[in-house]
Amino acid sequence: MRRADRLFRIVQFLRLGRLLTAQKLAAKLQVSQRTIYRDIQDLQLSGMPIEGEAGVGYTLRRDFDLPSLMFTRSELTALVLGARLVRAWGGAENVVAASQALQRIEAVVPAEMRDELDAILLYAPEFQMRQALRERLDALHAACLAKRAIRFRYTREDGAASEREARPLALAFWSGVWTLAAWCELRAEFRSFRLDRMDHVVVFEEAFVPRRGQGLEDFLKKAITPAERNKLL
Repeated sequence: MRRADRLFRIVQFLRLGRLLTAQKLAAKLQVSQRTIYRDIQDLQLSGMPIEGEAGVGYTLRRDFDLPSLMFTRSELTALVLGARLVRAWGGAENVVAASQALQRIEAVVPAEMRDELDAILLYAPEFQMRQALRERLDALHAACLAKRAIRFRYTREDGAASEREARPLALAFWSGVWTLAAWCELRAEFRSFRLDRMDHVVVFEEAFVPRRGQGLEDFLKKAITPAERNKLL
């Protein structure tokens, strides 16, 4: 976690009005108590009205408040549902980020709206996606961003398996299934690979140089028809 994000979260925790010890803050943020003491001191020196002391606990002075985020009920529902869907179907890093986002929303909305968070009865079961698949999603997303080619073993629906090398372009979620859009070196054309049929994924260290006609825009132009969009090998 970036230090700026950690300082923001400390303020949001203290803003809830409960007395929190450095030990509890350290556990929530997964850092040492020494780090919390240093962060609290820096926040106090910057003018943040944090009261308390080591061994007793800290709180934000009650006459101080930050501007509240105002959402309509529909906007709040959309944000919470989106975060719950990410926790259910996102990568391992996405799960952590979604949980932190929900905590931030709860910390900054007005008190009268916090009860509405619990009243949102739209859920996404989190047991549907295996941890290995979440980590594979993270790795492939990083490969797409860094433009790093990959090698993997792929098993088609009919059971046929093959070794592939590909240039990953983007990831898409289709009705409970993650797919990778890529340029397949074996077929010398675009392919969509289901992540749950990929195995032994290796990401190369060296970034590839994008080739004309093999980029994401080219893939999207070719996949514009429903038949192509649903083409999963």
